[in-house]
Amino acid sequence: MGRTCWRLLQVWITSGGPHSYRKRLLGRGILPHTGIRNFGSGGQDRSDGTNDSSSSTSPESPQPSHQELPTGRQPFGRLGFRQRPLSPLERISRLLPPDTLSQEVWELREGKEEEEMQGTQGASGTPETPEIQGVGSTDTQRQDEEMEAPGEEIEVSSSSLEEEPDPAGPNPSPALPPGDRPLSFGEIALVEYHRKGQVHFQKMFLLQEGGCLNSTWGMVFHSAIVGRPAGSLCHSTSGAPFLIRRPSLEEYTLFMKRAATITYPKDANAMLMLMDVSEGDCVLETGSGSGALSLFLSRAVGTRGRVLSVEVRKDHHRRALANYQRWRSAWAWRRGEEWPDNVSFHNTDLRTATHLLTGHGFHSIALDMLNPHLVLPVLFPHLHNGGVCAIYLANVTQVVDLLEGIRITGLPLRCERVLEVQFRDWLVAPAFQRRDGKRVNRVAPSQGDQEEEEAAQLDEEQEESGTNGSRPFGTLPYIARPHHVQGSHTAFLVKLRKVLPP
Repeated sequence: MGRTCWRLLQVWITSGGPHSYRKRLLGRGILPHTGIRNFGSGGQDRSDGTNDSSSSTSPESPQPSHQELPTGRQPFGRLGFRQRPLSPLERISRLLPPDTLSQEVWELREGKEEEEMQGTQGASGTPETPEIQGVGSTDTQRQDEEMEAPGEEIEVSSSSLEEEPDPAGPNPSPALPPGDRPLSFGEIALVEYHRKGQVHFQKMFLLQEGGCLNSTWGMVFHSAIVGRPAGSLCHSTSGAPFLIRRPSLEEYTLFMKRAATITYPKDANAMLMLMDVSEGDCVLETGSGSGALSLFLSRAVGTRGRVLSVEVRKDHHRRALANYQRWRSAWAWRRGEEWPDNVSFHNTDLRTATHLLTGHGFHSIALDMLNPHLVLPVLFPHLHNGGVCAIYLANVTQVVDLLEGIRITGLPLRCERVLEVQFRDWLVAPAFQRRDGKRVNRVAPSQGDQEEEEAAQLDEEQEESGTNGSRPFGTLPYIARPHHVQGSHTAFLVKLRKVLPP
């Protein structure tokens, strides 16, 4: 490899003509005087000004190798030695002023430079690389300045990643309120990255020993999260602040693994209200899906209640059971007490498994299936008199089929409500101008030129000094409008009540 690079360098220097660097290198004794054939001149030799075609092919001609060079790098390229290609981090960071680079960027650049220097010294066998004046001095000086940047060295290995210390420092241990616990291995954590008032990244995961969270904004090791209180900030390897906290039941159902479309929390809460579920009730759920509604029912009925969840598909049944057990395990780590084991999952079809309902009575029934009117004749005798059956349907045509099925079968069920739950999010924030980023000021009625100038000057001083927080109450303008991202349609909810015939 060294002989090939040396040969390419000789060919390039010779073909460069009188404007090349060959004379400079020969004058300094860096390159030996050898005869080199110019492939573009028809066999003429320009090494000594004579036309001796045998000088380049003579066996007596010395064939220098890259070990003869006093430099520590192999000759290659435009500047007389090989330069490694720049990484995207180095390309972008060299375009920015040095004072704007974060500590993590300096550490990564320092680690890459030291690895390159160690690899070059190990290949050439020379511990130092003398500078060639006039050739690459600017790049060498720039690399020296980067090597002198403060910061600790970060070891990067291609085979394994070692846990790096958090840039924010060791795990803080503030005084926790009574009953509060820090995050620990085995819990479910939720990570959020906020920027300019918006959530750009959100992920739920299980804290494990040796685990690592990867994102576009850097990595966060699980060991750096454990021991922190919920709701604290943890910086990634790139310096991005991540909010670490425990997910609520609503967030868990939204981020958990799914086998079927879940009953969304807004609809699940509305169904609980329609069914009037309270602690100690016995509720039947048909269509377990991914287990979202099962979790809400389990919390509503409490330790003294029971939930019977039936699913006809085997894959949905397994997923609902796994999500339920995972939440119970995380709750035990979180609160130090067991989540009530009050849900019984069954994989069967209610139309043919009437023995499962024998001897059971239910205060209310929740149905989430494609054709609920087919199982209503089987479930109707087991619903308490005056009880409510809440049905979750995706489109209005299913609502029509349900009402038609009740009319044909003649069941004494009264449709009391058909509703759609909609949430409308609003954006309420301080007002900013678009171009300069300054806050918009309230304009008072004209009170004279001098007073207006003083008020305007005071506002400018507050903007420059950043003391807007000291403004009197009610003087900072706000904007209030519907949020540009709104939730779409999820389902229709139908409330049926069992009414005894006269």
